[in-house]
Amino acid sequence: MGSSHRTGAREFAAATPAGRDRYVDLLRVASLAVVVLGHWTMAAVTPDGRIDNLLAVVPGLQIVTWAFQVMPVFFFVGGFAHALAHRSRPGYADFLRARLRRLLRPTMVFVAVWGTVALLIQLAGGGGGTAGAVLRLVPQLLWFIGIYLAMVALTPPLLRLHERWGAGACAALVAGAVAVDVLRFAAGVPYVEFLNFAFVWLAVHQLGFLRADGMIRRPALLAGAGLAGAAALVALGLYPLSMVGMPGEEVSNMAPPTLALLCHGLWLVGAVELLRGPGSRLAARAGVWRVVVAANGIAMTAFLWHLTAMLGVYGALAALGLEPPVPASAAWWAWLPVRLLAAVALTALLVAVFRRFEAPAPSARTGGSGPLAALGITLALLGVLGLSAAGFAGLLEGHTATLIAVDVSAPAAVALALVGWLLVERPTSRRSR
Repeated sequence: MGSSHRTGAREFAAATPAGRDRYVDLLRVASLAVVVLGHWTMAAVTPDGRIDNLLAVVPGLQIVTWAFQVMPVFFFVGGFAHALAHRSRPGYADFLRARLRRLLRPTMVFVAVWGTVALLIQLAGGGGGTAGAVLRLVPQLLWFIGIYLAMVALTPPLLRLHERWGAGACAALVAGAVAVDVLRFAAGVPYVEFLNFAFVWLAVHQLGFLRADGMIRRPALLAGAGLAGAAALVALGLYPLSMVGMPGEEVSNMAPPTLALLCHGLWLVGAVELLRGPGSRLAARAGVWRVVVAANGIAMTAFLWHLTAMLGVYGALAALGLEPPVPASAAWWAWLPVRLLAAVALTALLVAVFRRFEAPAPSARTGGSGPLAALGITLALLGVLGLSAAGFAGLLEGHTATLIAVDVSAPAAVALALVGWLLVERPTSRRSR
């Protein structure tokens, strides 16, 4: 990274208030790092150019997802941060604008770059085979952005429910997730499973509110109950073993989320809370804290571009005429550390180019219409989720994907996200910092 970024990180680290919960910041960085490492490791490009999944090649490895599917930890930390942020900035439009500023701007730059690349490839007559698979794969990670936008949008009403009902509000979301899976698997109600994109992830997010108010007092019980629940559901054959989506599976724990994944989230939240003491001591060390501060400053940029870096490594091999080894072979495992180091280096290069778009805006905008801001974030999250589903392949053919019973194309999804972003950014006044 540039020297100015390092200097800014050192200054911020030195000025950190004594009361800041550094462990939460450490969890945010660590969870995203584990997700990135998992994506790099699971990606298995075959010698004929197909993009495969290591967990499908070696099904016995799926058990590791019970430790390394840590997206629930990131959403849990998000709930904690959103509770504190909304209490310090209670105006709905101001809250949304502040939370989205460092989220949507780097995302829309990512979309613009990859959309341009996709269009050029297809105008040149490409877009099939491996190129088409890449154009479908790269935008898929945007589902995470869309879910996170929904969490931001719903923070004010859910926080009010938390302040009134405490753990009862979280329990109601858990009950909703249970009801959805009963209706899905026992009653065969169509489409009801998609409600668990809300119930499961918002329940984990709600745990962050409990954490913010010191209400998670028995983390061992939470971890044990979650782990036992997930194990029982999988052992009974109701849900698959893998806590990440697998190609071709009839039921996925991720898309849409299931009760098994919610239990997995409870287990992980309990586990990280059990590690709070040593984790806080680690984060309090000056050197570690400087790394955490620097990483938090570029976390979204690194997440957005890490798949691009991984595919760039494989592209460089192809350009050099080198054939990747068969996935899960001895040669593949021996080459894995080299591939990971190359992905780290290329990600660092991409972060150096694009991190400026994640930097805080030079001025703060205040005011604005709450209903317009609500409409804006709704359009933005639908656009981002639509692009995640549609991908960039088939732009010239008008390829569409179904989003909540409506077919949406990539250009339409991008337009939705842009309009939504502009509505959230709409100011009524402006002041200098």
